[in-house]
Amino acid sequence: MDINQVRYFLNLAETLNFTEAARRSRVSQPSLTRAIQRLEEELGSPLIYRDGKDSRLTALGRDVQAEFMRIELALRNVREHSESSVLGRSRILDVAVAATIGPAKFSAFFADVLGQLPSVKINLHQLLAGESADEVLSGKYHACILPGMPRPNPKLNVVPLFRERFLLACAKDHPLAGNDVVATEALASYPYVDRLACEFHTQITEHLMDHDAVMQPRFSAEREDWVQQMVADGRAICIMPEHSAVMQGIVTRPIQGMSLERRLVFVTVSGSGTPLEIRKIAQMAARHDWT
Repeated sequence: MDINQVRYFLNLAETLNFTEAARRSRVSQPSLTRAIQRLEEELGSPLIYRDGKDSRLTALGRDVQAEFMRIELALRNVREHSESSVLGRSRILDVAVAATIGPAKFSAFFADVLGQLPSVKINLHQLLAGESADEVLSGKYHACILPGMPRPNPKLNVVPLFRERFLLACAKDHPLAGNDVVATEALASYPYVDRLACEFHTQITEHLMDHDAVMQPRFSAEREDWVQQMVADGRAICIMPEHSAVMQGIVTRPIQGMSLERRLVFVTVSGSGTPLEIRKIAQMAARHDWT
């Protein structure tokens, strides 16, 4: 397959119309049709059901669309970085952050970075499931913010940022919000929403079970915003890092006997090959007052 096929198929997937897709792709309809047919032959399966005006993507077509969208984004980033380098524009830095890390502690830091480095533009990305510091080594990101130390690697520069505890999160008018410290056993009396993306999921579950608080969540989600909306609305409680709450109406309280915490880190590639700007940002992260 080639780049043109990626562009042609994305236009077709969006319009579900060969004539309109060809117009957007600036090629003739027969040329686009042949390109899509070659792509289907290469993949060994149809990508679109051709049923007159009722054309629709197959299951494989939907999967291919998602992957091609990622490819298109990567190509756009390459072009953007290339133009910045060749034309002397602002340095564009790609920084990825784990999905469970909230923004509260970072807005002042990044404002400081942008103030001190006027030639820098930051694109903030969310780390996908399964991604780690390896994406920094691969060059996908210039840096990443992780909820724990990565595997030791001399090629990585790891800057510790701050620690944060795992606390009970509930609505501000929830019965448990009136306690300075919440007994673990008290949690079992209320609906509980499970944060599937939490890297401390197993340890939290074990702590609750050790204190006879067997939680049976009927709602679980990988998306933090969905979890937090349920909590803010008073429909459930959960356990989350103390600085992760972004929904208004959520309060956090320590849980008696729970001492779980995580150490957030800023990770870049070590060595002189790393862009000067990202090395400066790492130095600023090390000096920043995270308290």
